[in-house]
Amino acid sequence: MHPSPARRLPPSPRFLRLSRQGGVCLAMAAPAAWAGGLPEVFMSPLVTVGAGLATLGLLAGAGYILQLRQRLARLEARPAGGVAPAGLHDRQFRLAAAAGHGIEGLIGLDGRLIWANPAVERVTGHEAATLEAADFVELLVCERDRAFCRQRLRALVERGAPDDFELRIQHHGGGVRWMACHWQPVREEDGRLVGLRVAMEDIQARKEAEYAQLETVAALRRAQALSEHYLRRSNEERQRLSALLDVVKAGILFMDPDHRVVYCNRAFHEIWGVPVSKTLVGVRDVVLQRMVVDLLAEPDVFFRHLQDVVDSRRPSEAMEVRFKDGRILTSSSCLVPAPEGLRSIGRIWVFEDITAQREAAKQLQQMAERDPLTNLYNRRRFHEELVRMLADGQRRGEGVGLLAIDLDGFKPINDRFGHQAGDEVLVCLAAEVGAVVRRNEMFFRLGGDEFAILVPFATALQLAELARRVAACIAGQRFAFDDGEVGVTASIGIAFSPQQGDDPETLVAAADRAMYVAKGLGGNSWAFAPAESAAGQLAADAPAG
Repeated sequence: MHPSPARRLPPSPRFLRLSRQGGVCLAMAAPAAWAGGLPEVFMSPLVTVGAGLATLGLLAGAGYILQLRQRLARLEARPAGGVAPAGLHDRQFRLAAAAGHGIEGLIGLDGRLIWANPAVERVTGHEAATLEAADFVELLVCERDRAFCRQRLRALVERGAPDDFELRIQHHGGGVRWMACHWQPVREEDGRLVGLRVAMEDIQARKEAEYAQLETVAALRRAQALSEHYLRRSNEERQRLSALLDVVKAGILFMDPDHRVVYCNRAFHEIWGVPVSKTLVGVRDVVLQRMVVDLLAEPDVFFRHLQDVVDSRRPSEAMEVRFKDGRILTSSSCLVPAPEGLRSIGRIWVFEDITAQREAAKQLQQMAERDPLTNLYNRRRFHEELVRMLADGQRRGEGVGLLAIDLDGFKPINDRFGHQAGDEVLVCLAAEVGAVVRRNEMFFRLGGDEFAILVPFATALQLAELARRVAACIAGQRFAFDDGEVGVTASIGIAFSPQQGDDPETLVAAADRAMYVAKGLGGNSWAFAPAESAAGQLAADAPAG
């Protein structure tokens, strides 16, 4: 058997249903098949349009009724004071404000607190009951921020626009907390301003962080200012030191531990012939050596000395450096320790041109030990050399010979031709006799027409031969003046140690006695002191056969 088909019921006609809230719901339009069961008159276009207009009218009326009911609900919820905005004290708003961590409140235009959420007690320490109708600024705002807060609130009321600013809220038990305040004007529906809504957020932690940051920044700025001050002072000191070193005559060079130039003064450029315009900072020592090698008389010796000094890491003694042009420099250096003293920050070199000093010393020495007329060694140098030779002879067991020379006939030349003529005779005789004296023999002018010759490691025979050559040289010289030619001779006394004594005074006295013996013989001769000892010594020194 086949089941009988379900019975199809005719669809319900379209209808309009009014909701309990006054809203209108439009059911879905009936299928076109339903229209077949209606009278034909209802199928006309006019009826359809009329039905649509009626439906729209019902919808508009329902919407108006809904708006009216909502307005009545707001009016019923408004407090007796009549200052709260629409919806401000709704249950949902109060629940949300009470659950927040920040302060939510409403302030009247007179500055009194109308309402605040429970967070105000936690932040300010005041009970909610004591805050009702209290002056918000006077009670809660820190004294230092009150004038600022009142000024901003007056401006907010005058403009009627939202405003945000920060202030400090004072706690009932003491202390203050920073709060970020967001102010919003509250208006009636007609636009009339009725109060100010404030939302406060605790920003104490942020402010403390900002203060700490500001303190850090201030400390950094102070440190930077101090650093800049010290840097400026350091630069000033460096400029003063540089100016001072530039007027110093000694050349100053500072090298870092990597053997690069850190500083050199003007005198260094001048001494080593480097133009002042040429910057040497950063140049390595090997480059400097190549720049000056052509100036040095003995570059290998000097560079070896520099390397020894650097390797030893000790202060160096002054070393004389000779240039090809005759200049003489002294080079000395020492390490510069670091402030902590555990290492060095480089080495300083000092180069001093002592050419002028050496020349001056040489001149002074020459004046002190040489005769200004004949340039022979003088009496002072004679005594120094005699002491030295006698000491050497005693140490080595060898004798020292002395020839005391006195000119014969020199005084008449001075009397007849004048002292200038006498000086010419002395200068000429000094030169001629100096050519006869050997390299190891020293010729002296003791004063006036007195001369002496010192001979180290001499024998009596050698001294006799020297006396003969000197006497013959002097006697062979002729001098032409206005009135004719003149000449002089010499009387020579010979003494030698240790036969005539080991001390200077005894030896000089013996030579003088021998010289007077020769002069007593008529001059132009020589004699030993004493004569018998000299004769015996001559016999002993004579060659055999």
